[in-house]
Amino acid sequence: MKKISPKVEYIPPFCIENSAPATGVVIFGASGDLTKRKILPAIYQLQKQGLLNENFYILGCARTDIGDDSFRKIVSQAIDGNKKQAKDFCNHCFYISGQYDRPEFYQDIAKRILQLDSQYNIKCAHVFYLSVPPILFGTISDNLDNAGLAHCGSSPEETYPRIVIEKPFGRDIESAAKLDDALHRHFREKQIYRIDHYLGKETVQNILMFRFANAIFEPIWNRNYIDNVQITIAESLGIEHRAGYYDSAGALRDMFQNHIIQILSLVAMEPPAIFEANQIRDEKVKLIESIRPILPESIEKDFVRAQYSAGTIDDQNVPAYIDEEDVPNDSQTETFLAGKLMIDNWRWKDVPFYLRTGKRLAKRVSTVVITFKKVPHSMFASSGIDSPQPNVLTIRIQPQEGISLSFQAKRPGSKTCMGTIQMDFDYSTLFGVTPPEAYSRLLLDVMTGDQTLFARSDELAQAWKLVDPLLDTFRKGTCPLYHYHAGSQSFAQADQIFTDKSIGWCPL
Repeated sequence: MKKISPKVEYIPPFCIENSAPATGVVIFGASGDLTKRKILPAIYQLQKQGLLNENFYILGCARTDIGDDSFRKIVSQAIDGNKKQAKDFCNHCFYISGQYDRPEFYQDIAKRILQLDSQYNIKCAHVFYLSVPPILFGTISDNLDNAGLAHCGSSPEETYPRIVIEKPFGRDIESAAKLDDALHRHFREKQIYRIDHYLGKETVQNILMFRFANAIFEPIWNRNYIDNVQITIAESLGIEHRAGYYDSAGALRDMFQNHIIQILSLVAMEPPAIFEANQIRDEKVKLIESIRPILPESIEKDFVRAQYSAGTIDDQNVPAYIDEEDVPNDSQTETFLAGKLMIDNWRWKDVPFYLRTGKRLAKRVSTVVITFKKVPHSMFASSGIDSPQPNVLTIRIQPQEGISLSFQAKRPGSKTCMGTIQMDFDYSTLFGVTPPEAYSRLLLDVMTGDQTLFARSDELAQAWKLVDPLLDTFRKGTCPLYHYHAGSQSFAQADQIFTDKSIGWCPL
């Protein structure tokens, strides 16, 4: 296949970016790994980009008994930048320790916030980031309200405190509803930001721009022209010392119910009238509601769950899942899940959506692959070209973020010399920059009050309703658990979900 590199005429971009207002960021779980790896570097990146208001502060809250100076050393180690800028950032960081279930801890937090608000001239614009296990979400939100931190009296709604929670947003439809009730006891939906880092990726956001800003694609984005859609999130890594979480979650809860369903909804939703958070999320909810229910009797035919056994990745021997540290040797947790979904609406009737996610696969890659229908009649059949290859559009979410489109064209030579040509671009080559970190995008949106890239409660309810039959079947042990060698591209059972055997998984 010949690849064509893009030649792009420079047209000044139309970019709109809102800077954050004066904001106080309060991080629960401030001594944890996520805070060090993602949250602190993301906020620091906003400062380097000039998107963070000079009136800001970070108040770390955790059980670890340290003070401001020790916390600033943690912050300094977590960020990367010139000494002056890093020191200035660290000077805006503070710390308070206590027990999450003690009301007096939140009274101390409220006093510290009052002091810092006065120091930095902040009026009620607080972000409470809950970088803690979900079991603490209800406890923390209850205590924030009791300490008078969930609302701000007569302050404008746009300055109301916001609460950010990490997945998992529940373990099933029942627990998700309880979690939702616990948050809504004290916070309005407009104050709740359920963070899914996949939605912060540039190439996921680009799905909307690509679909709805180009007249050549949206008219053919339907059952008349598209044969099938494949969404893949593959990882070459294993569970990376997260056995406690992963063995109770599995691929279904860790990736399928959230990341994959979110990407699917963006690929398949109807166009909203305007680019506004609730209008976009309305269409996503309608789309998820349109997905054909998963019936217990069809699960074994349409879904495959599996667990990796020992194998080789990048010439390195890697252990089986059950031999990973802290994994029970009789674990029935799936590390791979693939399935076929159908969407029962006018646009997508009879178009299969094939979805897969797995750990210890051959490569780390996340893609959306849209295969168009073959030409209805080949005028070249008399010359021996009976069925030209279909056009394929590939959106690469990670790594090497970009988009490629394959099509048929004449090659130099004989009169009927035809071949597949691929037009391809990647973000870093074309724009000369690496796409920004997803957490920076999402945290800026939290500070500015933009919920476009955050899941709404009814979205989550519909997603859990969709996968609940799968969870129930897995719990009962009535769905087989297959095995695949670490480093595999695919395996026989995963290939069997294709009713049309000519399709097959796109290579990783």
